[in-house]
Amino acid sequence: MRLKVFDIYIIKKFLGTFFYAIALLSVVIIIFDISEKIDDFIENEAPIGKIIFQYYVVFIPGFINMFSYLFTFIAVIFFTSKLAMNTEIVAILSSGVSFNRFLYPYMLSAFILTIMSFMLANFVIPGANVVMRDFKDQYIEKLTKNKDLNIHLQISPGTFVYVESFNSSTNTGQKFSLEKFNEARELTYKMNADRIVYDSITGKWQATNYYIRTIADNAESLRRGAVMDTVINLVPKDLFIKKEEFEEMNYLQIRDYINEQQMKGNPRIVDYQVEKHKRIAFPFATLVMTLIGVSLSSRKVRGGIGLHLGSGIALAFLFILIMQISSVFATSGDLAPWLAAWLPNILFGIVAIYLYYKRTR
Repeated sequence: MRLKVFDIYIIKKFLGTFFYAIALLSVVIIIFDISEKIDDFIENEAPIGKIIFQYYVVFIPGFINMFSYLFTFIAVIFFTSKLAMNTEIVAILSSGVSFNRFLYPYMLSAFILTIMSFMLANFVIPGANVVMRDFKDQYIEKLTKNKDLNIHLQISPGTFVYVESFNSSTNTGQKFSLEKFNEARELTYKMNADRIVYDSITGKWQATNYYIRTIADNAESLRRGAVMDTVINLVPKDLFIKKEEFEEMNYLQIRDYINEQQMKGNPRIVDYQVEKHKRIAFPFATLVMTLIGVSLSSRKVRGGIGLHLGSGIALAFLFILIMQISSVFATSGDLAPWLAAWLPNILFGIVAIYLYYKRTR
């Protein structure tokens, strides 16, 4: 469809207000974030150059993208209310333009922002977050911590490992055990060691004070030794937690990581599953919130812009509240990860359809 003058006018208003709101709120967020982290910067002697280019230059795009649907909603409410108060919308509709046609430039702009948000969230920001998280780990907070004691993992079908404790700084595990079972779930191999150490150069594990028990054809053999180098389908990152590591992963990496950890029997992948679905659901929320915003603010009311903005901000924060609650139920309860990510869109999609139908009537 060929764009008309009022299409270009609305698109400019939409995108201009959107990026203006982003710039304004970004300044506010930076000021608050600096006031919160200034003690950490001073205490850890963070260089000014790194603070600017390795933290805030990367932090701002991620923050903006995380709440792009909120910025979109506020932008739509603000400039559409101004159009309504100036009776510009009345003039457009009185000229024979239907509400559906009036909605076209809005949804086109929202679609552009949706694609931009999807590409940023899934393929651009994760790579940039590697730099920011290195800065945070060094100057703000330690992102890596050891798992709880008594770690159980499945590293391949029928193969299980147990580590009593693991030190991520030295890549050393205490009281290690590896067991292999056949298809009949019968034990065929067991290896125990007092300690294992990972060699990052060779990719091998060094086992100390080990013994190996092999069972085959109703016969057993036992072998002991002081030190042995061995290859195990296990890497140190399987044995410690890196806080919100999914921030460094693009969509394909998150998907592959979830499949790998499910095979290994890792129960702590719900956060990654929720994040994977959010990478799709959040960009789509831009379309939903745009439809709500236009339907809500395109009619001239007595309260004017203030009433529209108040109603819009209330709806936006209700969206965020539902999003947070559903995420908690997914990570700490039994709510399916896909439903946790999509529930706000589903509920507000129903609201959007209702407001759209009411507006067109």
